[in-house]
Amino acid sequence: MVISLSLVVLVGIILVLMIRAGKMKPGPALVAALFGFLLASSDLAPNIQDFLDSVASSISDINL
Repeated sequence: MVISLSLVVLVGIILVLMIRAGKMKPGPALVAALFGFLLASSDLAPNIQDFLDSVASSISDINL
């Protein structure tokens, strides 16, 4: 849950920065946000969460 919450915050910050920089207009940003909410309630949500968890696990296993 912590990873998904921090990922949501990170993506939200990136979205806000893109809107403020003029890289993304408010209309497409709204569509992207709505798509995210709809995707989260779909049958694909567990598969996407498993994929994100495995990516986060792989990144945390990297030793620098």
